[in-house]
Amino acid sequence: MPFAEGYVLPVDKPLGWTSSDVVRKVKVLLRRLGHRKIKIGHAGTLDPLATGVLLVCIGRATKRAEELQAERKEYLAGLELGATTPSFDREHPVDRTYPFEHITRESVEEALIDMYLAGVSTRQVDDISQLLWGDRMPSQTLSDKLKRIYGEIDQWRTRPLESEYPYVFVDGVWHKRSWGGHVENVSVLVAIGVNAEGHREVIGVAEGMKEDRDSWEQFVRSMIERGLKGVRLVVGDRCAGLVATVGSMLPKARYQRCMVHFMRNVLSKVPPIHREWASAALKAVFAMESRESALAKAGTVAAEMESRKLKAAANCLREGVGETTTYLLDEFPDGHRRRIRTNNMIERLNREIRRRTRVVGGFPDGNSALMLVCARIRYVTANEWSTRRYLDMSRFDDNLVEAN
Repeated sequence: MPFAEGYVLPVDKPLGWTSSDVVRKVKVLLRRLGHRKIKIGHAGTLDPLATGVLLVCIGRATKRAEELQAERKEYLAGLELGATTPSFDREHPVDRTYPFEHITRESVEEALIDMYLAGVSTRQVDDISQLLWGDRMPSQTLSDKLKRIYGEIDQWRTRPLESEYPYVFVDGVWHKRSWGGHVENVSVLVAIGVNAEGHREVIGVAEGMKEDRDSWEQFVRSMIERGLKGVRLVVGDRCAGLVATVGSMLPKARYQRCMVHFMRNVLSKVPPIHREWASAALKAVFAMESRESALAKAGTVAAEMESRKLKAAANCLREGVGETTTYLLDEFPDGHRRRIRTNNMIERLNREIRRRTRVVGGFPDGNSALMLVCARIRYVTANEWSTRRYLDMSRFDDNLVEAN
């Protein structure tokens, strides 16, 4: 809701609460929703021993506080769906009805579900429901109402893939779930494709248990069965089994190891006294304009590392630089290199997922975790993320070898 632009919120004040208590609780709820710097006030003052509807003015609506306070008014407890709550403030008796035709129980429940999917915990949803509606919405009730949403999410997750996806970015998001009577870490595998028009699209989400070869093979196979085609490059971390899966199930696609994670791996084997030099040297390797020059530069840097007695870092650099410079091959346009050499795009999406799952903590089963992750992904990507063109695919060479 555009709270900052002005919003008048009718609150059915419980017995014993002061008007300041209501304003303070609304402030806390708005702060949890991300609205930290916003004005809040109330029109009129209800005695703590009285019950009734108190108007809370938010944002620019605070300018109307005196106007609303000066009127003789009887408010309808709109969130009670038609039940009139006569009450009196200290200034004037209440004799005006507040409009409520636009408020229904279904619309309030949908708003509460959207808040949950946006990152509000079940306890906070229960508090908000009790504050605005007068009835509680415990976690089990919320879970029952989410089943309809989860059905739609499962259809979205298993939808056919009709476009070609030259670039596919893959990664796993770890979370805690109950398994065999104890809690352990399991992974949700996520794949983002860039289609032939250059737009991003989440094309796969599945629980992978562990990021091993069996999990990756099952994940890629499910996307192929749904119509995945035209893949020319797969970008990801060097997860166990991912490279082998790409080679066996997408034989015409190349593999690009995330440059950022590779550099971190090399630098983790460098003592702090040499880290500044090593970081600058690695950046020089990936600043080369051709793969041949990058490999030659990497050989020079590895030799210098050995002369500085950094043998482990030198070996790590030699072993991984080949799959980390795939983006420099001639078949990939120069304008794409900056975005296809790292997994930053999917890492940003994973941060949004973790922000939501961190509120939950642990999940009772795999399906609840999978559905919430999918719901969060749809919430985050339901904007210009998917409609804005990410890459100019017209720069692809038509003479490239036909992708699988």
